[in-house]
Amino acid sequence: MNSATVRTLLVRGMLTGIATGVLVFAFAYLVGESPLRSALVFEAAHETEHGPELVSRILQETAGLATGVLFFTTAFAGIAALAFCFALGRIGRFGPRATAGLVALGGFVTVFLVPFLKYPANPPAVSNPDTLNQRTALYWLMIALSVLIGIAAVVLGQRLAPRLGNWNATIAASVAFVVAVGLALAFLPAVNEMPEGFPANVVWDFRVAAAGMQLLLWASFGLIFGHLAERVLEPRTATAPTQQAASPQAAPAPH
Repeated sequence: MNSATVRTLLVRGMLTGIATGVLVFAFAYLVGESPLRSALVFEAAHETEHGPELVSRILQETAGLATGVLFFTTAFAGIAALAFCFALGRIGRFGPRATAGLVALGGFVTVFLVPFLKYPANPPAVSNPDTLNQRTALYWLMIALSVLIGIAAVVLGQRLAPRLGNWNATIAASVAFVVAVGLALAFLPAVNEMPEGFPANVVWDFRVAAAGMQLLLWASFGLIFGHLAERVLEPRTATAPTQQAASPQAAPAPH
């Protein structure tokens, strides 16, 4: 893959990020804002000192949320597009759509799901500000371990495929991934800073919203970018059905 193609796919990836950002913003506003407001109400009721509100909540949950989400999804999709360029042809004989889907699935599992199982998202007023640096370091360590274990599992599956076959090699690599991730989850320290009296349903709703946003983010990237990448890498295949539908049927030969 030459640099011009990589550049084109990077641009397509960032455009995918913008489209994905609109979807994620709508989901975050409609689903995620309700538990967030409840958590802020709890936090305000239990604070002894209230500083001045520099940015209003209305601005935070509209323009502020939209700006943050769009910047994040655009950067995320650009990085994921580069990961797609590296993975294409290296993880098997998959086309652009399938490769984009596998990159999205692998990213969702390693970057979000596995760290989420150990350190799930929490709304405001749940975590202790004094442990912010420690919690951040543990979370990024969990992401790094999960990604490295995922890459090692892919390499293991490729090494075992000639001897065991693709199906058995995939199962063996998946089992190895689960075992290694389980050990990492067991040995890393847990974080439990839930304040007394915090509504459990608010925590649940917030975590469901966070998981839904990530699922929508990765699934949208896999579907949208897979389509755009196929049009770049396989233009004839991507446009053939359209051209066939547009071309008139040949008139029958006269008898």
